[in-house]
Amino acid sequence: MAAATGLEKPVMVVGIDESDHSMYALDWTIDRFFAPFSSNPPFKLVVVHAKPSPSTAAGLAGPDVKFEVVEGDARNVLCEAVERHHASILVVGSHGYGAIKRAVLGSVSDYCAHHAHCTVMIVKRPKI
Repeated sequence: MAAATGLEKPVMVVGIDESDHSMYALDWTIDRFFAPFSSNPPFKLVVVHAKPSPSTAAGLAGPDVKFEVVEGDARNVLCEAVERHHASILVVGSHGYGAIKRAVLGSVSDYCAHHAHCTVMIVKRPKI
């Protein structure tokens, strides 16, 4: 796990896509790790939107938040973002697929849990 050096804050990467599950994970993370500390959050936040098709959108949302849109398979994009930003934590949402669908489609959260070189937090959206 990457450690903060000097006075730098540790980095938290949150992976998102177009799903409600990833938006829930982002909201959950902000509510628990950033909103209570709005003037001095404990992490630098990097939101990485993995897109399977080309995209040119990218921007900066504030001094402790960076937003990236990266083309490629979400599993690889997120693990590479962890390395690039020396992240301490990776947060991903869970689609809640069953075993068969997960085996066929693959699970981004499962892949990241086994391959990302940091702590991985998988946020599951409550069933309604």
